[in-house]
Amino acid sequence: MRLYAESGVSWAAIGWGPLFALVGALAELVTGGPVHVVGWLMTGFALGVITMPWVYARRRFLSLEVTTEQLRQGREQVPAAQIASVTDVGTPVGARVLGGGWSVPRKYDSLPVKLADGTVVLAWAKDVEALRDALDRLVRATPREA
Repeated sequence: MRLYAESGVSWAAIGWGPLFALVGALAELVTGGPVHVVGWLMTGFALGVITMPWVYARRRFLSLEVTTEQLRQGREQVPAAQIASVTDVGTPVGARVLGGGWSVPRKYDSLPVKLADGTVVLAWAKDVEALRDALDRLVRATPREA
């Protein structure tokens, strides 16, 4: 069961380029000049196509999901049984960032997570409080070995 998720970006972002082309064509129509329909269609198509890899990459590397089985950050998965705590965890210098990056992605906030082996890693989210709440619920619901 999904407890929390962030997609990285919506697939609707692919529509920004064609929308820009439509606004450009309408501006030409309103100003009374010639409307370059083929040029605007090609522009809209090209902008949509070059946006696809960007959307795909953000959805793959900047998405996160907390389920009852695991925490997934980008390409990395942490089983629920390995997460020990998300409350009162300090951030040690040099803590590893989940998801395979060197640092927490821009415009994301970090959340220190203590693992069962005692190490601390950095999870990240746009809404770090919602992530903390979801991980806290996950920690409390996951049975621990004695």
